[in-house]
Amino acid sequence: MKKFCEVCGKIVETQIISKQEIYNVCGENIEVCAQILVCAHCQEEFYCEELDNATLTAAYNQYRRNHKLLFPEEIKKIREMYGLSQRSFAQLLNWGDKTVHRYENGAIQDKVHNSLLLFLQNPENMRNYLSDNEIIIDEKQKNKLLKTLDQLNDQSQSSQAKKMTNLIFNKKPSIENGFKAFDYEKFCAMVLFFTHQCPGLPKVKLLKLLNYSDMLFYKENGISISGTRYIHLPYGPVPQDFDLLFGLLTTNHIAHVHVVYKNGYEKHQVIPDHKLMDGVLSDREIKVLERINEKFAAFGSVEISNYSHNEVGLSLDKTGRSHLLRLCKRDGSQRILISFKKGLSCCRQAFFIQL
Repeated sequence: MKKFCEVCGKIVETQIISKQEIYNVCGENIEVCAQILVCAHCQEEFYCEELDNATLTAAYNQYRRNHKLLFPEEIKKIREMYGLSQRSFAQLLNWGDKTVHRYENGAIQDKVHNSLLLFLQNPENMRNYLSDNEIIIDEKQKNKLLKTLDQLNDQSQSSQAKKMTNLIFNKKPSIENGFKAFDYEKFCAMVLFFTHQCPGLPKVKLLKLLNYSDMLFYKENGISISGTRYIHLPYGPVPQDFDLLFGLLTTNHIAHVHVVYKNGYEKHQVIPDHKLMDGVLSDREIKVLERINEKFAAFGSVEISNYSHNEVGLSLDKTGRSHLLRLCKRDGSQRILISFKKGLSCCRQAFFIQL
């Protein structure tokens, strides 16, 4: 950039230098590193609106850091989280109409306003604020805000559930989980696929369908779909900690277990509470689920349990420990071989799925 330098008396090249400067912000001197446009020959300083504004913003931001004040973009994020306009947000807080606009555009908020904004970052606090204070927003806006708070609460519960599942289930990829860290979203999508395909799907059958789907996909692609670890129980292989997983599915309104009493027996059916999750499963994964569903469409809980027992043979691992996946091909057909892990040694029992 070239400018006319009054000291040099001619058009000169310019350069930007750094210089420590003191700015007074709300009665407090703030030292910042300023970027200044100067003459490349005599170092005469030139006015540059862009650089001056950037330096002023840096001074304001340093003041905010010193006093633990929210930044303009953080105030805007809080307002937008609740779906409110600047004017509606100001009315809700009993502030002047232009107050929120000024704060979001760089003006420094006072500490009382900042404390209220920090408090309202939590949706539950906003709910309490609505019930405990006299507010001047109309009933339509209030109902819309309450609906938004319900949605935020659901999102929070879902996020907490995801963190918990990652903490409990997200083991290092290995042969025991099909070389994939546990993916709760894909697990939910698999459950919803089978429960929508088969209304009133027995819980025991669903557990087997999940197991067969992960194994077949691993066999063909070298990685499982969900990263679930499976253990052997008396009625066959099931996801590890499956009761905890079903509790999460219920809490997150994905699916729930419905108990039906018939002829003195309990039937545990898995009922979907959510629509199919588009975009979570790949086309290749969906095709494997479709093949597994077709293969076992006519099987009930007893039949599919007996089927798995007949495949593994009699000497199964009764410890409930994770089993290792071993996959192979024989005579060109698709077959799955499972090796059960028992203590430090492996008691390998082969079983095959013919698809």
